Amino acid sequence: MLWKLSGKERVQRRRVYLFYQLLWSSSAFFSLELSHYPLTSPSLSCLPAAVSDLNFPERRGEQSRERGGGGRTRTNELNAGLQRQLLEKSQILSLGGPRLTLSPAQLSGPKSNPGNRMPEPSSHQLGSCLASGCLPGEHILAWAPGRRKGPGLDLPGTLICTNFRVTFQPCGWQRNQDTPLSSENDFALINIGRLEAVSGLSRVQLLRPGSQLKFIPEELLLHGRDFRLLRVGFEAGGLAPQAFQVTMAIIQARAQSSQVQQYRGITLSKVGKVSGSRKPPIPLLETLEDWETECKKQGARGWRVSTVNERFDVATSLSGYFWVPNRILDSEVRRAFAHFHQGRGPRLSWHHPGGSDLLRCGGFYIASDPNKEDIRAVESMLQAGHSDVVLVETMDEMPSLADIQLAHLKLRALCLPDSSVAEDKWLSALEGTRWLDYVRSCLRKANDISVLVTSRVRSVVLQELGDRDFNGLLSSLVQLLLAPEARTLFGFQSLVQREWVAAGHPFLTRLGDTGASEEAPVFPLFLDCAWQLLQQFPAEFEFSEFFLLALHDSIRVPDTLTFLRNTPWERGKKSGQFNSYTQVYTPEYSQPQAGSSAHLHLSVWDWDLRYSKEQISQFLNPGYDPEHCPDSRFSRQQQSLMVPGPPSSMWLFSRGTLTPLNQLCPWQDSSSLLAVSSHWLPRPARSSESLADQEWGLPSHWGACPLPPGLLLPGYLGPQIRFWKRCYLRGRPEVQMGSSALTVSALQDELSHLQELLRQWTPRISPENQSKKRDPNTILSQIR
Repeated sequence: MLWKLSGKERVQRRRVYLFYQLLWSSSAFFSLELSHYPLTSPSLSCLPAAVSDLNFPERRGEQSRERGGGGRTRTNELNAGLQRQLLEKSQILSLGGPRLTLSPAQLSGPKSNPGNRMPEPSSHQLGSCLASGCLPGEHILAWAPGRRKGPGLDLPGTLICTNFRVTFQPCGWQRNQDTPLSSENDFALINIGRLEAVSGLSRVQLLRPGSQLKFIPEELLLHGRDFRLLRVGFEAGGLAPQAFQVTMAIIQARAQSSQVQQYRGITLSKVGKVSGSRKPPIPLLETLEDWETECKKQGARGWRVSTVNERFDVATSLSGYFWVPNRILDSEVRRAFAHFHQGRGPRLSWHHPGGSDLLRCGGFYIASDPNKEDIRAVESMLQAGHSDVVLVETMDEMPSLADIQLAHLKLRALCLPDSSVAEDKWLSALEGTRWLDYVRSCLRKANDISVLVTSRVRSVVLQELGDRDFNGLLSSLVQLLLAPEARTLFGFQSLVQREWVAAGHPFLTRLGDTGASEEAPVFPLFLDCAWQLLQQFPAEFEFSEFFLLALHDSIRVPDTLTFLRNTPWERGKKSGQFNSYTQVYTPEYSQPQAGSSAHLHLSVWDWDLRYSKEQISQFLNPGYDPEHCPDSRFSRQQQSLMVPGPPSSMWLFSRGTLTPLNQLCPWQDSSSLLAVSSHWLPRPARSSESLADQEWGLPSHWGACPLPPGLLLPGYLGPQIRFWKRCYLRGRPEVQMGSSALTVSALQDELSHLQELLRQWTPRISPENQSKKRDPNTILSQIR
């Protein structure tokens, strides 16, 4: 603290602070690029020496005599001397080139000027580029030596800020050649939710994008929006020159990253083990063959793949292909989709083996004026060949996007290490965030829809105005409750790819840091719901909590466009797959033509480039029962339990009850529309148990006929909804009561220890059961 220092020390510290401000304003250090100073290059070691050569001038006699002043140093002479020495060192550090400033173009990627940009590495150079610590198009803005701190952690290393991310590299650490894309010490700029600079014991400044640092930081705290924490203390109590520089670099880089969509993904033709065409880990549903294969896999014989949106001219937010009934022509599909919000008409989401179909669509476009043929086409698509149709109001009794965003912000504030909430009031504060209430609402709604799908052979249509948020969430949860194949590792990844990525969930808008009113973590809410199901039915899921954490942390990684674009059209356009002139779409993993320079764009499912084999082995749930594999389908038994609905019946499911409807479409005439509204009688909301009794019979029926095979009915009352502390309390490991897992590697070590204890406590098993054990080395092949 300044008032505790002597006069001489205060003057010296003030001079150092003025020097840092001049250093930042000149941006001398920002001429460093990866092509000149790679992380492994010893030339970086000359940087502190060059900075230390800058002396504080006490007297500028010649300068004073030229201005006619005295021989003593004045403040303006001191600043002039500092600037002159700084410019001289700038010429040295920039290898004789001009002094550069930090501009949006520099943050957004390589410049067009070949003299001032980092060249895109070729295919044979890419492996070494990634191994050195930087991605293609990434360049270093600033760095500073420091020590990563935490409970039982004091790790020396270097804090590095680039135009993509902030990373901490421990001393002697080198990025693994087999997993070059990421590290548990990486924080993407869009993942930084809170940045704090600390000086002394009580001086803390919250640094927002565009803020000006008011003091020299001794410690820097980066709170990730994924609830991770990076705490770095600088050498010499914050007086190291790079401490000020790297902090200001992070502030300005965050400001630019919120304005420029700079992430373009990574294009690889070889990553040490890939040559030629790389087969995707899961079907990315970018080709007609992928959709046809998935349709046959589900056994949806009454459905076909429509190519009407292959050029993205029907709906830019939809994928190029989707499933429609066999009897509907593409011309009818085009006309029918025009009467739905954003052109997102009814299409198949999942076919139940018992015969029911789960559909999803946007809201009716009331302002349109369809003719009778269009109305018949819309009704045919909603009925999907069934006589019984149920329209589900997805947003009924569900939180709004603003509610979810507010709850998530409160949850993040509550889980901060410096939270002001007392320990005895922490659970009450957690309840006040309402995050667990929204998880409970999602599970209850999915439970009701699962009952509707399995109780009768019918068409269940999920209808949401935008069809891009809660339709995907509820459709995914329903499939987790009903489809055993969706609860496998491969099936869950395919589910997310189909219902979220290919369906056009606006990841960049919902998970970005733009401050827009449409920002809401809908996908993390779904992952929390999936974790709740994993806790309630541990033997039913092949994947583990570690896999959900890995997926949760991969939402904002800068090396893939899977979760950094809003639509498949944007994803293909930014990666060069979509030709805007010829309107031809080239899938990511399609075989390039001979002589073509096309490269492969990685997806988030390329786990082998992000995690080691030992870490990927933890994706499997050790408590999973292999008897629940998807090979044992139960179509015959399921069909015997499900009966067709009443002829020509139309229902509206709202507030836990089924209400009969006179019509499906709202455009026929005003009198019919009023008649439909008169049937929406207010009734008391029923629980899912009451709905099950209504659909399956009286409670005595449960004893005579058990639940349909494969159906999971989750609990959502009181303590049945738990708090995911491994995810949300990673920034406060000391409160996890012995089960702390601050990093991915710590969680891996903990799981390995628990498995070792399980092997010691479990009695010797028979050779038959031993043969059924899965080999962790085959997990990668299972994922692919």
